[in-house]
Amino acid sequence: MKATAVSPSNIAFIKYWGNRDNGLRLCCNDSLSMNLSNMLTTTTVEFSPEYKKDSLEIIGNPVVSGELDRVSHILNIVRNKGGVKYFAKVVSKNTFPIGTGLSSSASAFAALAVAASAASGQKLSEKDLSILARHGSGSACRSIPSGFTRWIAGKTDNTSFAVSVYPPDYWKIVDIVALVSNFRKEISSTDGHKIAHTSQFFKTRLKNLSGKIAQINKFIKTKNFEKFGEMVESEALELHSIMTTSNPPLIYLTPESIRLIKQVQTWRREGTPVYFTLNTGQDVHLICEQKTAGVVTRKLKSLDYVKDIIKNTPCTGAHLVSQHLF
Repeated sequence: MKATAVSPSNIAFIKYWGNRDNGLRLCCNDSLSMNLSNMLTTTTVEFSPEYKKDSLEIIGNPVVSGELDRVSHILNIVRNKGGVKYFAKVVSKNTFPIGTGLSSSASAFAALAVAASAASGQKLSEKDLSILARHGSGSACRSIPSGFTRWIAGKTDNTSFAVSVYPPDYWKIVDIVALVSNFRKEISSTDGHKIAHTSQFFKTRLKNLSGKIAQINKFIKTKNFEKFGEMVESEALELHSIMTTSNPPLIYLTPESIRLIKQVQTWRREGTPVYFTLNTGQDVHLICEQKTAGVVTRKLKSLDYVKDIIKNTPCTGAHLVSQHLF
């Protein structure tokens, strides 16, 4: 009873921040994202009578407090659905840093959901896999479908899941992640979601989000890169304004993050069509069209405070593979 899955991380263009129900990770608003081709988690799950308890290994990284509990929570759901009575061994590895705000939990729990359900002998629908992944990490539900995906907020456990709105090859845009630090963030996104409502701007943000979803969908549909980029930047800054005005305030950006944001604006004024977006950490995502990716990459490599670069294109969602990690 062993299976292995690979899942991409994703970057949200319209952000998810704040939950209606923290236990079920029911979000307050719809969000829209893109799966990232070179930011992947591979996870192998095996249920066996030989195991006396659930175990978790993250290759190349320590398992921090609480991670095994979150994994076991998903495994328990799978066991209950599939009538499995065995404990499981879970081994995972990433192609990008974890715990730094690059949505490693999204790829991790999407991969876990697909691998665990298959290892238990269940063939879940894409919707059910998205719901299962959401129980581990809200944004993980968006890594199950392919390409550009929309998380429908819903109001109940069964109505909150993600769907694909455009396939990976619909639009040749590129997400180039500029790593400015590999340090784990001090406050997790899970904890951040719990205090989002303490920002005085949170309710105002929610009122405007349905219109933003419609607009960003229109810009993707028509491939209007300039309007798309402007909205993506605005949305990223709005997300961090909610964080910094929460109680207590969350400040994920570093001086290097700000330097790079300002540099992107300078490059654009000089004629390079590139925009930035941010997740719940210090690293910066640069969005450009494929024809501009080479120029943007060269510019990034000239900056001494950029430690590494990960170039991504839209990609398929979480899926099973035949090669196991153990």
